[in-house]
Amino acid sequence: MSKTALMFAGQGAQVVGMGQDLAERFDTARRWFDLAKRVLGYDLARICFEGPETTLTRTEHAQPGIYLVGWVALQLLREQVPTFRFEAAAGLSLGEFTALAAAGAIRFEDGLRLVRLRGQLMQAACEAGLGGMAAVLGLDEPAVREVCAQTGVEIANLNCPGQIVISGPVDRLEVACTQARARGAKRVVRLSVAGAYHSSLMAPAQAKLAVELAAVPMATPTVPVIANVTARPHPADPQAIKQALAQQVTAPVRWEESMRYLLAQGFTRFVELGPGTVLSGFMRRIDQSACVLNVADVPSLEQTVAALVGRQGC
Repeated sequence: MSKTALMFAGQGAQVVGMGQDLAERFDTARRWFDLAKRVLGYDLARICFEGPETTLTRTEHAQPGIYLVGWVALQLLREQVPTFRFEAAAGLSLGEFTALAAAGAIRFEDGLRLVRLRGQLMQAACEAGLGGMAAVLGLDEPAVREVCAQTGVEIANLNCPGQIVISGPVDRLEVACTQARARGAKRVVRLSVAGAYHSSLMAPAQAKLAVELAAVPMATPTVPVIANVTARPHPADPQAIKQALAQQVTAPVRWEESMRYLLAQGFTRFVELGPGTVLSGFMRRIDQSACVLNVADVPSLEQTVAALVGRQGC
């Protein structure tokens, strides 16, 4: 029998209109969007549905928006397939909070408030320091690490074979991009982000988030949730989970290693929940034999439901 893991997207997956057709079709989705409005005190759903893009892409809105749409996708999948079960969960950066909520470690409302605050803190850190990020394609990890050591930037994401994201001050990042190309990178793409996420430039956000996390109720997850900072399941210790979530703000996201850990544990089905299919693409680069499904909108929900009830696919 297939073992199923959930995957929740991180910042960058946001798109104007995300979740709108789900809210228009399903009462359950509308109720969660309405609850989010009451919890946050502003209409996040309207920003998700209507934008404008410049507003949605602000870290303080993108993070809770992606969290919310990922959560709604999971609830609709459970509603459509009452027998659906999962044995592990993982999330890229902010998606780790959604994964923990899915596993019962934090309440939906607490997770929503946390990612909103996390986004605000990270936005403030971005505005305090001029930083950026770039995706290095087609260069192996040792070579990228050498570039980082020589230029003073940091590895932010180890996403999948042939894709590593670097992060740091803009002037150093330009030098690093040039060096990566000189070393044979197939492409180096500057990312359209507000700052240097998952680098030491986020230290002010990390310290403040740690204080806020200390006050949030946290339980042991009901299924393993893979931590970005270790690429292993969080321990059965709520305090250790909080420490890892704070550390994650400045530490690299070890996504490929996390997925390889799950594959080694016998997981064969991966369901991406929330906007986009970035994580599905990563998994196909990591292991083409894995069954990958996703729920981002009504058509993808219908396709995944059909696959899970055995009418088609894996």
